[in-house]
Amino acid sequence: MVKVPPYLQPGSTIALVCPSGFMAIEKAQTCIDVLQQWGYKVKVGTTVGSFSTNYFSGTDEERLINFQQILDDDEVDAVLCARGGYGLSRIIDHISFKKFKKRPKWVIGFSDITVLHAHIYSNYGIATLHAPMAGAFNDGGYANEYVGSLKQALEGKRIRYECAGHAFNRKGEAIGELVGGNLALLAHIVGTPSDIKTKGRILFLEDVGEYLYNVDRMMRQLQRSGKLEKLAGLIIGGFSDIKDTERPFGQTVYELINDIVKEYDYPVSFGFPVSHEKENYALKVGVGYRLKVGRSKVLLEEYVDELD
Repeated sequence: MVKVPPYLQPGSTIALVCPSGFMAIEKAQTCIDVLQQWGYKVKVGTTVGSFSTNYFSGTDEERLINFQQILDDDEVDAVLCARGGYGLSRIIDHISFKKFKKRPKWVIGFSDITVLHAHIYSNYGIATLHAPMAGAFNDGGYANEYVGSLKQALEGKRIRYECAGHAFNRKGEAIGELVGGNLALLAHIVGTPSDIKTKGRILFLEDVGEYLYNVDRMMRQLQRSGKLEKLAGLIIGGFSDIKDTERPFGQTVYELINDIVKEYDYPVSFGFPVSHEKENYALKVGVGYRLKVGRSKVLLEEYVDELD
């Protein structure tokens, strides 16, 4: 069974860190303020608002050192990655999880943080939290239900989400550990030490800013590598800001995904609110869930009984 880190209590410490792309401290300030209003202490890593002059929040060495310090800090109870972007795959093989294994803490984020979720789940069997990051708190976002779901997850509230159905949904019920995240990163880690096993699991996928043919190629990478073959269930989240070529691909993003997965008989949910947009519920990666898919409604809830 997957090990679940301790949930947070008033006075627990959340550390903000940027292990990938750059984020200005001003854009993280609302998040810092709200976390403190929630009753947590906040520690800000050196990579948040760093003096980097390029895409990354520091050199590979600087990002590695800061993330390692935060991960090993006994005063830190949860690590919130302030943003994603790109960069974790450049340092993931040099991060030591020796101390983390003995004292797990919540690692939080999405997008490029998918690499961390997958690596920690596959190698150490520890749950992580795919959830909104610092930018989601801005422009009043801290008051919406999706950022609120992060608070509830950190407090140990049992997750239960409902959303509207979709015409492409394949009805059914599934029980299994939840794995997944950003499609581009999941395709990127196939064949690496961070790769995930999907047999008997519920897989969730989302992405942003890709060309349609890229989505098709990455989905077929998952298909050809066996990742889609023996799932318990599949959740297709938001695919936002999708682009087309001058000569049209010929299908929408959901149409092409539906074509690829139609040969399988497990339940599939399209349009679930996990995405790069506001609609991004907190999901505990590695934890057992029950997925009920219908045409008009979808239910995803934590499954507390022993998994087969």
